[in-house]
Amino acid sequence: MSLIDVSSEVSIAYESFGDPEDPPVLLVMGFGAQMLAWHEDFCRALADRGRYVIRYDNRDCGLSTKFDDYPVDMGAFIAAVTSGDIPAALAMVPYRLRDMADDGLGLLTALGIERAHVVGASMGGMIAQTMAIACPERVLSLTSMMSSTGESEYGTAGPEAQAVLFSPKPADRERYVAAAEKELVWASKRYGDAVALRELAADSYDRSYYPAGIGRQLGAMVLSGSRADALRELRTPTLVIHGLDDTLIDPGGGRRTAELVPGAELLMIPDMGHDRPRELWPRLIDALVAHTG
Repeated sequence: MSLIDVSSEVSIAYESFGDPEDPPVLLVMGFGAQMLAWHEDFCRALADRGRYVIRYDNRDCGLSTKFDDYPVDMGAFIAAVTSGDIPAALAMVPYRLRDMADDGLGLLTALGIERAHVVGASMGGMIAQTMAIACPERVLSLTSMMSSTGESEYGTAGPEAQAVLFSPKPADRERYVAAAEKELVWASKRYGDAVALRELAADSYDRSYYPAGIGRQLGAMVLSGSRADALRELRTPTLVIHGLDDTLIDPGGGRRTAELVPGAELLMIPDMGHDRPRELWPRLIDALVAHTG
């Protein structure tokens, strides 16, 4: 793992796999998740197929820069948004998805990479879309995985998934790790793996337990608005991947993304939820290699 400055205020923790001479693939992680959620074995398998793979921690997560000077009360933020008090909500959050997209692009610049294939999962898909919209000349191809368009009527979370997503994270390690099993609510019905969820939670807790960043990342998602009009104008080669078992961002989010982006390829995967089960890695990696070829 390395840490590199991508702007005057943000340093990004990242790790790379494979040969730098191979086509670069930037992996962008989702809401509240560290780069560890792109499993090391997955990254190495993709690198073994001839790609230079880079995973990183978003701002306010993992070992990247934390915005501690801007505490966000999740309850107050959600209350402001649901009541329509958008000015109050805006005042609570110091950045938007565009800033997070600039972090990823800044990482590429700092690494001397002019253009890359960008793959984003969940909130990472929203960030990846924003990269392609803002700087299409930097994005060789876009893969939007288990994500959506920023339109409130698409890609909605089921009530049980939403309850787990917004439930407070336990502060002590044992309960934090045990609570990870609740994420089975949005995992693959066939391949959901409680042991893997606990292992990731333990590794993430030990590396950087930082629940304070969740409110700011949520605000960035909610307040960045719809990307629908911009996606209609996007000309970047785009692959949209979504699991049919996804209850956190329902499959309509993926279908809508592919509908909006001209020429986008849509891959709907049975037995995949809001996760990437190891059993499905061969299919996912085949799709990514084909799309980034």
